[in-house]
Amino acid sequence: MTPYFFGFGSLVNTATHVYGNTRPARLQGWRRAWVHTPALRLAFLSATPADGHAIDGLLAAVPGGDWAALDEREFAYVRVDVTAQVGHDMTPPPQISLYQVPQADQAAGSVAHPILLSYLDVVLRGYTQVFGAAGAEAFMTSTDGWDTPILDDRAAPQYPRHQEITPSERDFHDRLIADVGASVLAADT
Repeated sequence: MTPYFFGFGSLVNTATHVYGNTRPARLQGWRRAWVHTPALRLAFLSATPADGHAIDGLLAAVPGGDWAALDEREFAYVRVDVTAQVGHDMTPPPQISLYQVPQADQAAGSVAHPILLSYLDVVLRGYTQVFGAAGAEAFMTSTDGWDTPILDDRAAPQYPRHQEITPSERDFHDRLIADVGASVLAADT
């Protein structure tokens, strides 16, 4: 049977990958967070077990169980089996993994290790496309680490899978950022 991954960040945006047979799903007992890891210079999304919490995301098939390309893309993460914790509409249920920064490698983001706004824009676009505006809002409220500064790199995007956003998307994303009280730093020019 074909295995699946549970995307909870940029992988929700299907324009960032080639994996198909996607469908919305909910992961029980986990919470998203912005973290820094020594393997990366910036803050990235990870997930941590958290009783009583749940996060929405996207399942996508990994044809032939060939994880090599995804493992390379997610090199700072480890694959974790979450099959029993994912609610979805598939029968029989497939094996499902997510990518998590190892707990021992997680540190808080900082001015030296900020969130890229170009990365956040990609994530929010994905959540809006899959779950609507309410889904993007739920992403913000079900994610920890908004005390990590956000570097406004929209003029010269540093995120390798960045996407141009529309003015209405920009306004919506900026409102969501303001609503969670995150600070946005100007990029050095």
